[in-house]
Amino acid sequence: MKFGKEFSSQMVPEWHEAYMNYNYLKTLLKEIIRFKRKNNPHHHGHAHHHHPHHLRRTLTLYRSFSGLLAKSGRRRHHHSHGGGQIGHLSDSDDDIEEGLRSAPILVHSASHGYETTFLMAAEEGGEYETVFFRRLDDEFNKVDRFYKEKVEEVMKEAVMLNKQMDALIAFRVKVEHPDGWPWEERKVEMTQLASDVDSSAAAVTATTPARARSVRAHQVHMAAIQEGGSSKAGKSEEDEDDDIVEKEEVNVVSDIGTSEISRFRAARPSPIEVLDRVTINHTKETPRSTIKSVLNVSNTELKFSRENLKRVEEKLRLAFVEFYQKLRLLKSYSFLNVLAFSKIMKKYDKITSRNASKSYMKMVDDNSYLGSSDEVNRLMERVEATFIKHFTNGNRTKGMNILRPKAKRERHRVTFSTGFMAGCVFSLIVALFAIIRTRNVLQKEGQNQYMNTMFPLYSFFGFIVLHILMYAGNIYYWRRYRVNYSFIFGFKQGRELGYRQVLLVGFSIGVLALLCVIANLDMEVDPKTNEYKKWTELLPLFLLIVLFIVLVLPFNIFYRSSRLFFLTSLFHCVAAPLYKVTLPDFLVGDQLTSQVQAIRSVQFYICHYGWGDYKHRMNTCSNSDVYNAFLFIVAAIPYVWRLLQCLRRLFEEKNAEQGYNGLKYFLTIVAVCVRTAYSVVDEDHKFIWRMLAVIFSAIAAIFCTYWDLVLDWGLLNRTSKNRWLRDKLLVPQKKVYFIAMILNVLFRFAWLQTVLDFNFSFMHRQTMITVVASLEIIRRGIWNFFRLENEHVNNVGKYRAFKTVPLPFNYDEDDDKDS
Repeated sequence: MKFGKEFSSQMVPEWHEAYMNYNYLKTLLKEIIRFKRKNNPHHHGHAHHHHPHHLRRTLTLYRSFSGLLAKSGRRRHHHSHGGGQIGHLSDSDDDIEEGLRSAPILVHSASHGYETTFLMAAEEGGEYETVFFRRLDDEFNKVDRFYKEKVEEVMKEAVMLNKQMDALIAFRVKVEHPDGWPWEERKVEMTQLASDVDSSAAAVTATTPARARSVRAHQVHMAAIQEGGSSKAGKSEEDEDDDIVEKEEVNVVSDIGTSEISRFRAARPSPIEVLDRVTINHTKETPRSTIKSVLNVSNTELKFSRENLKRVEEKLRLAFVEFYQKLRLLKSYSFLNVLAFSKIMKKYDKITSRNASKSYMKMVDDNSYLGSSDEVNRLMERVEATFIKHFTNGNRTKGMNILRPKAKRERHRVTFSTGFMAGCVFSLIVALFAIIRTRNVLQKEGQNQYMNTMFPLYSFFGFIVLHILMYAGNIYYWRRYRVNYSFIFGFKQGRELGYRQVLLVGFSIGVLALLCVIANLDMEVDPKTNEYKKWTELLPLFLLIVLFIVLVLPFNIFYRSSRLFFLTSLFHCVAAPLYKVTLPDFLVGDQLTSQVQAIRSVQFYICHYGWGDYKHRMNTCSNSDVYNAFLFIVAAIPYVWRLLQCLRRLFEEKNAEQGYNGLKYFLTIVAVCVRTAYSVVDEDHKFIWRMLAVIFSAIAAIFCTYWDLVLDWGLLNRTSKNRWLRDKLLVPQKKVYFIAMILNVLFRFAWLQTVLDFNFSFMHRQTMITVVASLEIIRRGIWNFFRLENEHVNNVGKYRAFKTVPLPFNYDEDDDKDS
């Protein structure tokens, strides 16, 4: 794989704009190549042999300006801000000529970053190389500023984590010694804290620029960067794991700064006194905490129990894991960008036959913050030592497995099983049509009876399988266009399912459902088993029970983490608004709004088997007033859940947009209820209910369509550079967005069939209902892709690559100001 593709594949998706634009710089180098080929068709090396006097005249031309360059260079050296100049020229003519051969650039620091002066701009085609170095400087200054800003952010967060650890240690002491802290243990702990402060001060001294450069001079060079002329030092993560020595520090931060360490040493309270200035951070994540929040019942008092200690440790453990992931991403960001600058300078040297990479990479490695800063590496070591000591009881292997979960490897057996199940589904579908065609199963008198009883039971599995297949397609295209769906959903790293695993689940359910259908039809036509109608009717119920058991199975089989994640989000959706609404919760709610017909099938299961209709293969459910009343509830309940979620977010976020979103679902509830009433009323009132259904459904559909395209997808922006779309598009083919918008509108108005009573002679009414419900599921699958694409684009615009993890303790504001 070429470096450009490897570089793109290793990027943090949300930071894509902050990386060096490697492809753009390559295009500038290609322009240099085109100019050289146009003006000098012979090889550059041959030109030296055929025109030896031309080179001498060129050097003579530069010799006349060498005095100016040398003086200018010396002035820059005296007035530089730490960066100085690279590629210094000596006074003698021979040294000047040699310097021009070896270092045709001068790199010096400026107020806005680093600037490169190309010394051979007067050469033919020199303007192309000048433009290249200007753009190279722009890219480097962008990368260097971004890296410095992110490092400053993590250092501030590290200070907060340090305070949290102080409170945790004090909390542990209070739980272990509720009657008081023995003086002997207190003295030992205070001695340990003093040694921690001393070691932190020594670490800060070692991170000053001069010391950092001297330490880095003794490190092992990275082979990949050294190949491009870079002298940056580094190690792989595995090598660093072996070199880190077990530390016994309590503090997380070692590089806070000398002045801050001094203040910290002078003002640091004893561990127990820390608890006088902290309160418990109760987040609104449970029904109990939600009710207390509504009733304004605050309970921030510290209760020193083992249950509270376990909750605090769990929150802080998650905070450390997330913080460590930030450090790993920052380290990867620094490594990849330095490697990219090394590669691009190596290409430049190869194209122009110059030797500029050594001078430029010397600036990158020794003078810039990107190359010389070592705060992230040191902070990673301290976080590892602290986490291993306080959260894994000194077990390094266990601690590093938590901090650095291994990437999930694709297994060939999953691919094989997926293909095998897909083949089984295709074969069973062919067999099903063959049985129906050859035995005329649905051409007999019982066709209508079968379609009204058995077909709704089995169509439930069809809706589920179709939705799973659409989700698998979403995952495939999210990965293809680098949408960070696992971060958006909040999946645990390495635990998310790939599209192959999702396809395997969908095809497996499809195989089981088709086997039940074929077995049912076979027993129906076989004279030996025709008498056992009651048992043949029970097949779909058995299959439903089996799938439910697998879904809630507590054992670590059948993708337990994914099942637990889905059940948690589903429960939060059903229990709205008692739980804090997260993105996975309301996305699950949106999926349920597209599965109204599947939920009605569950209602039919309860009626058909609960009232004993399966014994006589009859459908008397529609004659029951209770069943018809529940049709309204079942049709509206998914939209009610989403409405409650919007109200919860409106209450918490004070965002008017959530109010309008709730209005959208309220209009949909009215439209669905009116359409349901139209389907159950008698013929005398059909016309009135039809008009009401058309009016309310049209209003709701127009409102929902506008919300889908403008707010959920971020499209229809007239001022965008991509007209009627948005500025940032992940799919390069713009027509895909227009096709998706058209399909969304058409499928949104599929409800017209239920109102206008479209009937086809070759299609049963139950079949038409199934087709319309399937179109809604397909529309939801399309909506899912563009909804998450828009969410990803927003994250990229805000460089939001980390989750916000709530911390267990709140410090008093006065204390934060003093410290």
